[in-house]
Amino acid sequence: MALVNGESIKSELEMFDVPCQDDSVLDKMVEQCICNRIQADEMVLEWVAYSTTKNGLKLTLDTLEQFEHEVLNKRNKSKQILRKEETHNRTRDIHTLQDLIKAEEEEENLLDAYSTPAKGSQKRALTTPENPHSKRSAALLASPGLLLSPASFSPSATPSQKYSQRGGKGEVVVTFGAVQGTRWAGRKAPGAGVQLELLEGPEDSLRCSYKYMFQRLRDVRNVLTEKIEELGDGLRSHFTIEEFSPVSLPAQDSITVLGQVCCDSNGKLNAHSVLLEAGPEQGGQQVPVDLSELKEYSLFPGQVVVMEGMNTTGRKLMASKLYEVILCPFLYTLHTHWSCHAIAEPMNILVACGPYTPSDSLTFDPLLDLINVIVRDRPDVCLLLGPFVDSKHEQIEKAQVTETFEAIFSRCIETTPLSGCYQQDSNYYFNAHQSYSVFLPTLQRVTLVPDPCTLLIDGVTFGLTSTDILFHMGAEEISCSVGNEFERKIFSRILKHMLTQRSYYPLYPPVEEVNMDYEKFQSFGQMPLTPDVLIIPSELRYFVKDVVGCVCVNPGRLTKGQVGGTYGRLLIQRSAASDDGRRGCPCLAAQVVKI
Repeated sequence: MALVNGESIKSELEMFDVPCQDDSVLDKMVEQCICNRIQADEMVLEWVAYSTTKNGLKLTLDTLEQFEHEVLNKRNKSKQILRKEETHNRTRDIHTLQDLIKAEEEEENLLDAYSTPAKGSQKRALTTPENPHSKRSAALLASPGLLLSPASFSPSATPSQKYSQRGGKGEVVVTFGAVQGTRWAGRKAPGAGVQLELLEGPEDSLRCSYKYMFQRLRDVRNVLTEKIEELGDGLRSHFTIEEFSPVSLPAQDSITVLGQVCCDSNGKLNAHSVLLEAGPEQGGQQVPVDLSELKEYSLFPGQVVVMEGMNTTGRKLMASKLYEVILCPFLYTLHTHWSCHAIAEPMNILVACGPYTPSDSLTFDPLLDLINVIVRDRPDVCLLLGPFVDSKHEQIEKAQVTETFEAIFSRCIETTPLSGCYQQDSNYYFNAHQSYSVFLPTLQRVTLVPDPCTLLIDGVTFGLTSTDILFHMGAEEISCSVGNEFERKIFSRILKHMLTQRSYYPLYPPVEEVNMDYEKFQSFGQMPLTPDVLIIPSELRYFVKDVVGCVCVNPGRLTKGQVGGTYGRLLIQRSAASDDGRRGCPCLAAQVVKI
């Protein structure tokens, strides 16, 4: 899928004389293109056709919401059905052609064996490394040898022209808190120490072996069951529930049940396909759920919920109440010694997320521009999240590189000028799944941390993950409410789900591109407490939000296709607790800035 951005959308709109000067409208259309996997020209054609049927409907955020509901959602359902049929037919045809080609070549080889030399020389020669397959077979049967041939080892080192010609450098696109008059620089005291603690486990957790393709279903079920029981115990004590009833037991009175939300098929979850799967203590069975009596809800596959309702037949639960899962406590409510002291001077933190190269070049020009910002502002802490080497890069997908991911990453970190930047007063924390086998003994101020992880930096907790959970859950979540404001707060709902489910990836089953080892995820992918700051980069629009007391930051990506992206910066100060034990938000100010 080609890159979709605001400029491509705007140019397509201009072809149809559709005026649009609102950047938020363009961002919304880009988001709809990404979520629905359509190109810019196709998106604009759909809008023009839709607006024409509505007597020239104007292009606004409200009309886009209406357009998404009436056109795009219905379009996706029909495409899914067609895609399944086409995939089946295409797979069958390819195998048929391959068998025919193979049989034809075997027949020719057999004739060559019984023919005279003169006659045989007129036949097609046997396939050898010097004499490859025919053009017909080569076109249909892609050879790995072609991808690995020396002619393909020519990655472009030419800088991206579109990136170098980008506009809006240094423009602040999002602000949070009291940013006026804020000094975005590190502490005045040179070399001021920063205390770091990794809360989940040892730093070498990524060096452990993983077996996500060899997991037993029983082990996965045990992890999910433990999650249901853990969250259920907290809800039972918080809401003073005596006991949970089995989900499939017929009862004439209202019952309270505990379970995990799942879908009744392999398709997308909707209001009519919701199942509630109970843990072993409640029978371990599934029951369909009728949501028609709930005025407001937000559900996704894998969510642990407590519902109250009627199940007179044992075959369907008529839900009448949905209990809200409670948050994990904050650190300062658990350890009083962290709440008694305050940071005398605010701590400046810079956050950036890969890719660090444009999509049309493997040069790290965006990273070098970020280093110039680091050298200029000298932040106290730099949080750099992966991917440092994007597996979806055009040259990598076409096998045009000769180095491994680890070698490119090591060269990126150790070579000048990045290595010289480490001599500054900043502390660097790398969060990337490729870094597990990289050891950098010469870099004293660099710490490699797992993905995801929860960090304690000078008494302030940070949750970090580079997985685009916003995009994944946004495509699976279903919601309903009386007002339109609830529908528009999808990011806040997803973030609240993460915090209340106490997980960096609460979606189950995960999307195909996420390789999940649930035994390791149980140890390193859960939130031991509610972080003060949650860093959650996404392909979707950047933001800074306060969600139930946690400051959630989507700094965006440092590059978006061939053009520059954004990074974030935060001003953190831990305040002393008041007499009632409460503490203010540690994030004084935050910004998202264009690189």
